Amino acid sequence: MIRLTAITRTFHMGDQTVYALNNINLHIASGEYVSIMGPSGSGKSTLLNIIGLLDKSDSGSYELDNRLISDLSETEQAQIRREKIGFVFQSFHLVSRLTAAENIELPLILGGIPATQRQIRVNEALQAFELKQRANHRPSELSGGQRQRVAIARATIMQPSVILADEPTGNLDHQIGAEVMLLLEKLHRSGTTLIVVTHDRELGARAHRQIAMRDGKILTDQSHDAD
Repeated sequence: MIRLTAITRTFHMGDQTVYALNNINLHIASGEYVSIMGPSGSGKSTLLNIIGLLDKSDSGSYELDNRLISDLSETEQAQIRREKIGFVFQSFHLVSRLTAAENIELPLILGGIPATQRQIRVNEALQAFELKQRANHRPSELSGGQRQRVAIARATIMQPSVILADEPTGNLDHQIGAEVMLLLEKLHRSGTTLIVVTHDRELGARAHRQIAMRDGKILTDQSHDAD
C-alpha cells in the first residue's frame, strides 16, 4: 500500500541544515490503523505531508499502490491525491464562503463528477454524518464538532483508500473529539487505511499500530491486536 524507503527531508535555517525526516523506512499495509506520535518538531506532520503528496522528500523513494510516486508528473500526483487520499486537519480548512453541502461537494467538482451524481453523493454524506439540518450553513455558523464532521465528509466523498488525519481533535473538547475519532474509526472498519498524527498519547493508543518519532527518526513501531 504505502512504502517509504530511505526518505530524507531537510530544511535550512541560516547556515544550519535541519533534518525534518532522517532516513525513514516505513511500510503501511492496506486497511491498517496507524498513529504517528511525537513532540512538536519530531517530523510527524512532515511525514504525513509526504505520504499525502503535499510535500516531496529530498531523497529516497515513495511507493503508493505499487507505483513509484517520483516517476509521476505533478498532474498525475494531483490525480492520485484527489482520488486515493482524504485529508482531515486540526483547523478544518473549510472554505468560509461555501455552505456545508458545498464544501463537501468541492472534491466532486474538482474530480469532474456529473452534477446529478454529485447531488446524490452529497445528500448521502449529509445523512451519514448527521449534517442534514446544517447543509446550508456556512462554517462560521457551525460548531467545532460540526465543522470537523463536514471536513471528514469532504475527505471521504471521493471514497479514498487512505485517510490522513493531522491532530483531528486538536481544536475540539474531549467529548466532541471522542465522537470525531469514532467517526474516523468507523471508516477504518469499512476497510479504509487510517493514519492519525497526534501528540496525544491517549489518542494515539487507540490505533492498532503506534509509531513514535523524535528528531526526524522513527524511535519505535509497535502493533497490538484490534479489539
